[in-house]
Amino acid sequence: MHKKLSLGLLLGLVGNLLFIVFALFAYWYYKVYDPESGFVKFLEKITYFWLFSGFISLIASEVLMCLSIRMRKAIKIAFALYIVMEAVIMYFELNTVKYRSFYEPYSLKLAIIHSLLSAVVCFMFVYLDPYKVQFEVAVIVCIGLIMGGMFGNLMGIRIYFSVLTNAIAYSLLFGAVIHLRRREIIEIDCYGDSARVAEYKSVFFEEEVDDDGSDDTDVSETRNKTDKNNK
Repeated sequence: MHKKLSLGLLLGLVGNLLFIVFALFAYWYYKVYDPESGFVKFLEKITYFWLFSGFISLIASEVLMCLSIRMRKAIKIAFALYIVMEAVIMYFELNTVKYRSFYEPYSLKLAIIHSLLSAVVCFMFVYLDPYKVQFEVAVIVCIGLIMGGMFGNLMGIRIYFSVLTNAIAYSLLFGAVIHLRRREIIEIDCYGDSARVAEYKSVFFEEEVDDDGSDDTDVSETRNKTDKNNK
């Protein structure tokens, strides 16, 4: 398997898992402890480190996929825009008091737009290797999770709920791609992968040479028998 692509997919999985850890841990200590306490401030530094590490992992994943995957420009551009969108939303979400006039954390419209755009990006990944049923099913399940994120707003949960569901869905997506590649159910075209073509050509010509050699042997044996009979 292509090393750059394998590492890129792994970093994509790690980045989304870090988002999940960040979201759940932050939700826990904000519920249990006073948000203004010194202990919470200390925990915030730890969780922000996870958050920034997650974004670094996603950016590295995007770069490695761009360097390794042939074609698929739509996927590369869409995933890059998705990372930017998540960064902007998280920034406003974490600074909602300061930017309340520009950002509405409980906006149903924003939740719907965010989920729809995320689902479109997720759907683009099916073109890594289309027409593989197991991969298509995995993508559909992930899209369903993403679309479910918008309903958190109906339950009075901030837009960050859809960010969390996105992280879960994309973790499953990257995990599915890694798993299906290891089982050789899907194959992703990468730069420098010409081994299959070369191997096919060499085997083809070897068989052709063998056939010619066997035919020449049969002809020579027939001629020898004919000469003996004539004598």
